[in-house]
Amino acid sequence: MTDSRTAGKHGPRPDDHVVVLFGATGDLAKRKLLPGLFHLARAGLLPDRYRIVGSAPADAALGTDGFREHAREAVAAFGRSKPEGPAWQEFEATLSFGAADPGAYDPLLTAVRDAEHAIGGNPRRLFHLAVPPKAFPSVVGELGATGLAEGGRLIVEKPFGTDLASARALDETIHGVFDEDRVFRIDHFLGKESVDNIIALRFANGFFEPVWNRDHISHVQIDVPEKLTIEGRAGFFEGTGTFRDMIVTHLFQILGFVAMEPPAALDARSLRAEKDKVFQSMRPLDPAHVVRGQYAAYRDEPGVDPHSDTETFAALRVDIDNWRWAGVPFYLRSGKALAQGRHLVTLGFREPPLRMFPTDSRDAAGGRHNALVIDFDDPGRITARFLAKEPGPEMRLGEARMTFAYTDCFNTAHALEGYERLILDAMLGDQSLFTSADGIERLWEASSPLLQNPPPVQSYASGSWGPDSIHQLIHPYAWYLPDESR
Repeated sequence: MTDSRTAGKHGPRPDDHVVVLFGATGDLAKRKLLPGLFHLARAGLLPDRYRIVGSAPADAALGTDGFREHAREAVAAFGRSKPEGPAWQEFEATLSFGAADPGAYDPLLTAVRDAEHAIGGNPRRLFHLAVPPKAFPSVVGELGATGLAEGGRLIVEKPFGTDLASARALDETIHGVFDEDRVFRIDHFLGKESVDNIIALRFANGFFEPVWNRDHISHVQIDVPEKLTIEGRAGFFEGTGTFRDMIVTHLFQILGFVAMEPPAALDARSLRAEKDKVFQSMRPLDPAHVVRGQYAAYRDEPGVDPHSDTETFAALRVDIDNWRWAGVPFYLRSGKALAQGRHLVTLGFREPPLRMFPTDSRDAAGGRHNALVIDFDDPGRITARFLAKEPGPEMRLGEARMTFAYTDCFNTAHALEGYERLILDAMLGDQSLFTSADGIERLWEASSPLLQNPPPVQSYASGSWGPDSIHQLIHPYAWYLPDESR
């Protein structure tokens, strides 16, 4: 058996594994999981011996041959490498299928046992729940009842509940079968290279960490606008909304990495402990500091209630009561049908105590001169914005910038996408980039005032930056986006 610490071509190699994909015929498996597993195989990062067992309800009428064809079509449509040649033939041979319905897990049991027999020894099991949340209790219960869960690990997809009560109920269900150290709540945002780079930027560079605090930073923005609409997903979105879908699951997690204290070590226990301390320090959300929006055509979408109050946009202020961040507001924004699709963290720096230089109207309006901007979209970049003297006889200041771009400095040919990185980490048993039960429950607890008393949604035009009231929310600062000079 390969030791999990043994280095592969580009990093550590996991122990031998049987990976079981529940929801193997669904959209997530088609777009991300199957192409991602093939890319990991081509990169030499999967175990020496592994098998992938797809599973879905029996009415999917899909056997092993059908699953292999489904996987080939998924990789052809969404993968970075074409499903051809010896690499594909080797990967395809690891695929099998076992149907599973409540109370009828025999086909899946047989498929898993056959896969383990083909590998030999004592391979690990990894279960990926790419199924709707309502199916979680049934699947987890069956994994426990059949004995499949014994010694295995579990990847759980969002949403991790919809409020504090449902999150606690979900955790209770999971912990009835899987210990917390075998549970991996996956958020593909945290698998991005640039999230790791936030940690490296802060803690590996002596000229950043000393100013990463309330004495030097005036405010922080975490901005994830999306151009796309709900794209026919009314059934999901009407019961979820942007706050539950994006803010709690994604943006709060990014906030945790931006605001955390230096961990004692770069291991899962230390990183998650420091991130959870940030969440414990969050003040309960004040509905008066929240803007909920809905793009004008949302209620015309198929399947949407014509009187829907579901938000497609959310912007809010978060306050963290600890010594590092007291008095520094964090502004978070995300929404559908906006002007751009971006993934940015912006740290605005305080002005010098004395201004000896002449100011213009932009300065007076809170211009965005001194900022550190982290673009955590793939492949990512970091930009420092500052003031410099413009050429000429007068002392006039102009904006300048220094930019680090991944594509300019590193070969990104073998970079892993978010899901690929996190599936690999789950196989290695590394929980560093996964959310803990305590952390997610605390976030729902802090969100309770907003969920219990949400402000009404405000209409905004598609292609805009959201409701006009977002400017009052962030005053006296300005949103980094829109940034016409980018």
